[in-house]
Amino acid sequence: MGEKMQAEYYFKREIEHILAALMPANRLALEVSLATGLRIGDVLALKAEDVRKGRWTVQEAKTGKRKAVRLTKELQARCLALAGPVYVFSGRLDGMHPRTRQAVWKDLNRVAKVFRLKVNLTPHSMRKVYAVEQYHKSRDLKRVQKLLNHSSEAVTMLYAMADQQVRKKLGGIGDEEL
Repeated sequence: MGEKMQAEYYFKREIEHILAALMPANRLALEVSLATGLRIGDVLALKAEDVRKGRWTVQEAKTGKRKAVRLTKELQARCLALAGPVYVFSGRLDGMHPRTRQAVWKDLNRVAKVFRLKVNLTPHSMRKVYAVEQYHKSRDLKRVQKLLNHSSEAVTMLYAMADQQVRKKLGGIGDEEL
């Protein structure tokens, strides 16, 4: 097996295959991250009562910044169908604690090994996919920066243009060719 590249970005088509191979709860957590741009720790901390509202505010654990969150009706229904007594993504021992980030990462790592992926795949990869999609939709780096709650425009640019970095490493191959 070759050396892993550090891009941590996968094209949407690849992500769909990866998600399909995950355990259902982990897949759903990553789909919420893809839909909202939230870090996986913030997704796993979602409470069922907030998701029932359909729209709520999350205080991000890493930065302490607040972010308005909204899920599609379909994603909201799937989250509520899975929800435990407190958290949407309950831990394995009881419903009173959320699933851990490590549980999601282990499942992703299992899939990465099965697919023999050479690029480092982490839950944070979903946040980069979200950033790229938002940048392609708006072509507005400031908007993406606000959506990600980034302080630095330079960091946002790395996220929003992650697909271009990977294409360059792959010699111009795009999502449509994967």
